[in-house]
This record gives sequence, structure tokens and C-alpha cells, in this order.
Amino acid sequence: MLFQSNDPASGHFPKRIAVIPGDGIGPEVIAEALKVLQALPSAGQRFQFQMFDWGADRYLRDGTTLPADAPEMFRRNFDAILFGAVGDPRVPSNSYAAEILLGLRVALDLYANVRPVELLDASLTPLRDRREEEVRFTVIRENTEGHYAGVGGQFRRGSMEEVAIQEDVNTRRGVERILRYAFEYARQNGLKRVCMSDKSNALIHGHELWQRVFAIVRAEYPDIEARHLYIDTTAMEMVRDPGQFSVIVACNLFGDILSDLGAQLAGGLGLAPSGNIHPGQVSLFEPVHGSAPDIAGQNRANPSAAVLSASMMLDHLELPEEARRLRGAVRTAVRSRQTTVELGGTLGTREAGDWLAERVAKG
Repeated sequence: MLFQSNDPASGHFPKRIAVIPGDGIGPEVIAEALKVLQALPSAGQRFQFQMFDWGADRYLRDGTTLPADAPEMFRRNFDAILFGAVGDPRVPSNSYAAEILLGLRVALDLYANVRPVELLDASLTPLRDRREEEVRFTVIRENTEGHYAGVGGQFRRGSMEEVAIQEDVNTRRGVERILRYAFEYARQNGLKRVCMSDKSNALIHGHELWQRVFAIVRAEYPDIEARHLYIDTTAMEMVRDPGQFSVIVACNLFGDILSDLGAQLAGGLGLAPSGNIHPGQVSLFEPVHGSAPDIAGQNRANPSAAVLSASMMLDHLELPEEARRLRGAVRTAVRSRQTTVELGGTLGTREAGDWLAERVAKG
């Protein structure tokens, strides 16, 4: 877990996990992640799960998105949230999904979106002649500000004179804490390089703030090699030579783009976990592949990202050995092709979950 917890109950058991399976393949992959978690030794004494049915079905039934008292309930009663996916073609605007996921990020102040990129088998990367250790870095994305803050609007909508404005919100507090998080993450994980990526040559006002604050924060970490690259250069360099990166930190929009690019370099979104984190507080962990309604209910979805997200959750809950078990099981499954079809295996969602659970139980 990054930073020391200030919660006096951080060592308590069982750990209280809120589970929001969501839509599409979300319930399928979360079911397998729970199966794997419950295969851990003494899981019955270590974990307590509570399900929440927020998603498209509930929204279409009674209009519920994120109840007003949900954030405080999570802070008071839970240690972490395991989240599946939201998004359903029956709700084309996707507004309910944004209210649930983005609402939780903002209401719980989950300011650090952490996206590990790790190539588990060299055959999975689209890059030529790259070894596993050459594609291994973490993208840390500011998670509550930027273009995702929802500041803006539309004027004369639907007319030829329509104007649409979306503001890029950057605060000194928000920028400094995500930069500091990135340096602390590097230091605590034994990593020696942090790259800050912005577009301060074009987004002059907002990203000049990133430049100034980066200069201040980097001076406090002389043991970490710190550099800056513009976002377009960072994307090119990730493809040319991903091995040069250890930690990349960026604003909300750019971090979103870079983390998906990184996921593709490591084999695709089916292997991409994420954490929406506020150190020492209840945080949310989710696979980033989305709800994939086109394959929902077909036993085809890859549960690996959900299991890896559960592993990140265990690290946050200060259960590092259990987290390593989950990561090790996924790594072994990928390398031995005990996976779903897109990773070279022949298993379905449930069968892949069974294999991982058995491996975790054996240690």
C-alpha cells in the first residue's frame, strides 16, 4: 500500500469489500475474481463481500444511479470497492454510467488512477523482439480534474452555429498531490525514473502549472531520475522503446490515453487492471476493458484483468502475499495458455476462473 494508512482499523479482519458488478461482462468477470479471492487460504475469515446492483438494469427499472448517501456509506463501512464495468446500449447517453463511476471517483476523492503495464509473455506484445522486462511500467493519471471535471457547455445546440466548450481544470492542489504520489510510488516500489508528460507548449496556461509544480516536487526526490516529455513524444517513445519508462504521470485525459496504449503494448485490455486510489482511504479497483455487451453472457470474457485488479486491491489492503498469489496465478495461466481464446487458450470465462482459483489455492 502506498503511504502509511492513517486508519486505526487498517489491520482489522475481515476486510469489508463492496462489490459493484455492473453491466455486460462485468458480472461475469467479477464473479471469477471473487471465486479466486475466496480460494485464498482463510478467505472466509479475511474477507466480507457485499453486492450492490447499480447498473443499467437498476437504472432502467427505477432510475437509480449513485445514491446520494453511497459515498459516506462506503467511507464508513467498507475498506475497498471491487467494480466490474458500466455501459449498456439500452442507455445510449451512458449518463447513468458516468454518474456511478465518475461520481464515485469525485465523491471519494480517488485522485490517483494507477495503471500497471506488465508484459506477461513476449508473444502478446505487438512490438517486435521485445522481452517481458522491456514492457514494464506504471501510468499514474490524475483522476478528478482536467477535461473530465465536466466544466463547460453547449450553445445553440443542433444548429450550424453551435458552440461546444470543455474546460481543462488544473488546480495547484490536484497537480501537486498526483506528482507527489508518482514520486512516492516510484520510491516505495524501488523504481528510479519518473516521467511527467504534458502539452505545455500548446495548453499554455493549464500545463505551465504542471511544469512549475513538477520542478518543485522533483527537487524533493534526488534519488529519482525525473524528466519531462510532451504527450505526443511520450506516446511515440512508448512504442519505440518502452523499456526507458518506470513511472509516467500525466493529467486525466492524457493519462487515460497513455494507459490504454500501454495496455495494448502488454497484450490488450483483457490484461489491464486499475486502481482508483486515495491513500489510506476506501478506494476502487476495476478492470478497464469496459462492459463489452457484444460478448456478454457467452462465457467468452477474459477474467484476468478483474483478478489483477483484485490483486491491486489486496496490496491496498496491506495483504502483499495474497496479492502476489493472484498475480502469480495470472502470469502462470498466460504463459501456459490456460486462458480465454484471445490469449491463445481454449477456456471460457468460468473455466479460466476455475483454473486461477485452483492455482491460488495451491499457492
